[in-house]
Amino acid sequence: MSRKKKFNKRKIKPDIKFNNLEISKFINILMLSGKKNKSEKIIYKALYYIKSKNKNPIKIFLKAIENCKPLVEIKNKKIGGSNYQIPVEVNLNRRISLSMKWIKKFALKRKERFTYIKIANELIDASENKGSSINKKIEIYKMAESNKAFSNFNF
Repeated sequence: MSRKKKFNKRKIKPDIKFNNLEISKFINILMLSGKKNKSEKIIYKALYYIKSKNKNPIKIFLKAIENCKPLVEIKNKKIGGSNYQIPVEVNLNRRISLSMKWIKKFALKRKERFTYIKIANELIDASENKGSSINKKIEIYKMAESNKAFSNFNF
């Protein structure tokens, strides 16, 4: 008997100012300890900071997420006492969440003073195919290419 249950995905409402689902997902990913207002303020400040540089913030945000989406990822599988790293394709929802998590992670590691400036600069860099989040994607592609021989051990 299988103990796995199918769960219905919760519907996310679009954000207030831009009426965009991806921005509301990014707000939820940035949120710490349930403080959604704080994360909303940070994201909106970051988007207005991008706008102050005479760029369209929504286009830059969507372009950054599009550029960071990975097509493959590495899964570990133990076969015959040894571990293999197997490249596996990623479905669309996981691609988007991975790209947002990478942008958040590498934005917070930046050296700027304020969080909204860190996020804005990471979004700008990712939209121009630069930055740490793009380097992470390239690194995963290199690992997947080197372990392509183990793809026949697929789950």
